[in-house]
Amino acid sequence: MDKSEKLALSLSLTLLVVFMGAIVYASVAKNIEVPTCITDVEPFTTDTLFQTGPDEYELQMVSRMWAFQPSTVRLPAGSTVDLYVTSQDIIHGFKVEGKNINLMAVPGTINYLRVKFDEPGEYLFACHEFCGAAHHTMAGRFIIEEGLDEPETEDGGV
Repeated sequence: MDKSEKLALSLSLTLLVVFMGAIVYASVAKNIEVPTCITDVEPFTTDTLFQTGPDEYELQMVSRMWAFQPSTVRLPAGSTVDLYVTSQDIIHGFKVEGKNINLMAVPGTINYLRVKFDEPGEYLFACHEFCGAAHHTMAGRFIIEEGLDEPETEDGGV
């Protein structure tokens, strides 16, 4: 093996160790959760939002051509949401503006991410994976309000 090949191999292995170390550091020291794919649970077919604790909620979101159910979710400010996303038909994307949420909705699987909504406001979400002729209509929103007592969902459009 020539000197330049050894250097390239050493540099590649060093970068691999650095990147893996960064993931472990983010996970452990900064408590950043990596999105998770759950394959050992039967995917749900209806959307559900329920409270699991004080300011903690679980949202099961279903994507299908060409809608998210629910399309509108109202939550109180300061809520932590365990978000589960699945698809009924084909692969869809799920991206929330202003938040670090970017999941794939894949038939037969459930993708999970925990998110906290501290600031009141409207957080729009949309499908970012082309899914057919009406792909551009596949959107919704989280409405985060101060002083909201009961969370609610709506299946109307944006």
